Amino acid sequence: MNAYVILCVDHDPIIIEKLTHDLAPFRDVFDLCSADNPDDANALLDECQHQGQQVAMLICHNQPGDDSGINMLVNIDNHPASIGARTLLLSDAPQYDAILQAVNEGRLNYCMHKPWRRDELQRVAEKELTTYVLRYCQHDLLRYAEALDHRALLDAQVEREINQFQSQLFSPSSSDTRAIADKVIQGLYAFFEGNDESKACRTYSPHHVLTKENQPNAFLWFIAEGEVGLYKTDDDGQEHHVSTLKAGSLIGSMSFVTGEVSFSTARTLTRTQVIKIDHELFAKIMRSRSELLPLFIQHLLLHFNQRLKRSIGTEIQLQQTLASLDAANQQLVEKEKMALLGQLVAGVAHELNNPVSAILRNSDALGDALQAVAQAPLTPDSLEQALTLLQTNREATPLSTAQARAYTQNLTDQVGDRHLSRDLVGMGLYQADEVSHWQQQLGDAFTPTVEIWRQYARCGRLLRSNHVCAQRIADLVKSLRTYARQDTEQRQRTQLLEGIEDTLTLFEHRLKPHQLDKRYHPLPEIVAQPYALAQVWTNLIANALDAMPEPGTLTVQTDLVDNDEESYIQVAISDTGVGMTPEQQEKIFALNYTTKREGHFGLGIGLTVCQQIIQQHGGDIRVSSVQQQGTTMTVTLPVSLSPATRKEPQL
Repeated sequence: MNAYVILCVDHDPIIIEKLTHDLAPFRDVFDLCSADNPDDANALLDECQHQGQQVAMLICHNQPGDDSGINMLVNIDNHPASIGARTLLLSDAPQYDAILQAVNEGRLNYCMHKPWRRDELQRVAEKELTTYVLRYCQHDLLRYAEALDHRALLDAQVEREINQFQSQLFSPSSSDTRAIADKVIQGLYAFFEGNDESKACRTYSPHHVLTKENQPNAFLWFIAEGEVGLYKTDDDGQEHHVSTLKAGSLIGSMSFVTGEVSFSTARTLTRTQVIKIDHELFAKIMRSRSELLPLFIQHLLLHFNQRLKRSIGTEIQLQQTLASLDAANQQLVEKEKMALLGQLVAGVAHELNNPVSAILRNSDALGDALQAVAQAPLTPDSLEQALTLLQTNREATPLSTAQARAYTQNLTDQVGDRHLSRDLVGMGLYQADEVSHWQQQLGDAFTPTVEIWRQYARCGRLLRSNHVCAQRIADLVKSLRTYARQDTEQRQRTQLLEGIEDTLTLFEHRLKPHQLDKRYHPLPEIVAQPYALAQVWTNLIANALDAMPEPGTLTVQTDLVDNDEESYIQVAISDTGVGMTPEQQEKIFALNYTTKREGHFGLGIGLTVCQQIIQQHGGDIRVSSVQQQGTTMTVTLPVSLSPATRKEPQL
């Protein structure tokens, strides 16, 4: 009796006989049973269940007009003896409704019309029975190899054996591991009984060293009784206990097999019985007691597997620890960042006061100027010139101090009035031929007209200042949002002089008691973050003004320095204030360090941030100071970005 059955159901005995004949190649491994109708077939299923057999394939005929055959196919899984059976439908003529019903129920594997070809039936049976055996047969697939698809069964059998071997190898129970170790140790003791000339069986007292870390080892140690500790030494020379091995364990296996130095130091913790074997003795044992070889190999593999598991477990613990440390570090960074953000909010709120105050003052002054120009009569030509001056002063780049002085001196000789010439230069009307043209055209009305033009020019400058201040406010808010979101400002082509001038505009009210000396050298555009650099100029100028309690001089000087390999821009901001000691200069860029006196706002973060911004632009910032004489902060920036600084920095 075979474990699996092929059940044929047809009312025609000739069909049953032909099926039995055509399915003969499968009779060695499958029992063939037949029934005239579904009722008899169900009785056979009960008998199969009673005998412990399973139906592997059901071949059933369906009579047109009678759905009993189809119903049996559809309900084949309802009987315990036919769960999962492959199904083949025989029909005299196309029965599309019946076929569709079986297909929809998911229980039709193949449909065949009468009469069939023998080779077709055998091919279908081989395919379906192979599918069934692969799914439900748990043992000895090769028993069916001659009758079914031998290649598929052979591959499946090999795969099962490999999986079973891997499962046994990498997931042994503790009892199996200890049982194998006991068999090996018992076999070794039996080998040495009455013939231990090499004194392989030994007993050691506690603290005896078996192997030494990073030292050669030529022995394999079997622990028969007792405990052995494994130790590793760190980079500082401190020894750490990493594991404890008990009876049944191996010592020195890796170095014994590979010839490498010992990975750890092995030291007995208690009175310990061991079997100490070298390579020559090991070969002698395996030759005389060959039955120990497979046990030893299995024991060695289990030992390596346990060692691998411990290593993996240790690695996972280390990764979890590192992940925890990284998360804790990230939390600390975020806490520090939020603390700094709180300080920056206070600093930005204070810094916003400059442009807001400037806008308020400019609005009042603009009202006065508009009232003056609205009431002043001008000729059409003079009005056109006034509007030109207004627009020019909204867009013009300011002159340096030296240039303004030179133009004022030239015009003083021409107009005979230094105050008038200063007004002309201030409004942007400093070309001698243009001034001469208007003198001739206006005559005695020249001076009063210039006064009206001065108001128009003043309106232009005030509008420009308001625009600068409003943009500064927007930039400050953007920078704070950017910092909070860990965003970065995009680099773009930047003209440093414009940024410096815009920053000086914010400090016009604070510059009134002081003299401003601008020494500008023409500078090329550079690729930079304009707001980040504006933050640098703001901090440096604010620090310089805070350092001058009495009226002094603020000097802003720019230079272009060329050498053989690269060009640099230097921006030096100097004051004539109190200066700093050498000790203060060493600490000036440290976080939370400030030299500002009481009453001056200072968090001790401004110069630290400035240094970070400049370094991220590939430059540097230096301080030079003498007490009671003043301080110079010099910023050096490369004209061209180096490859290391082309990536957007994290500010």
